[in-house]
Amino acid sequence: MSLTYITTESLSERIHYDPRTIRESLKDSVLLEGIHYIRPFGGRKILFIWEHIERDMGKSQKPLIAIPMANGGVCHG
Repeated sequence: MSLTYITTESLSERIHYDPRTIRESLKDSVLLEGIHYIRPFGGRKILFIWEHIERDMGKSQKPLIAIPMANGGVCHG
């Protein structure tokens, strides 16, 4: 499987976020190094892995809270 490596500007065009928001807010909180982006050759340049971002975009970042009930049901609180 070949992966698509894209720059911050290309990612910005695909997901409609400002490049500055990607660099300052999403990188290292939602987009993780080694999973969603790499630094080729140990440099400063960042290349995002499109397939990994696309796969994880729809996933919820917060786990759902479920409290087990005595009758076997679950309370979502």
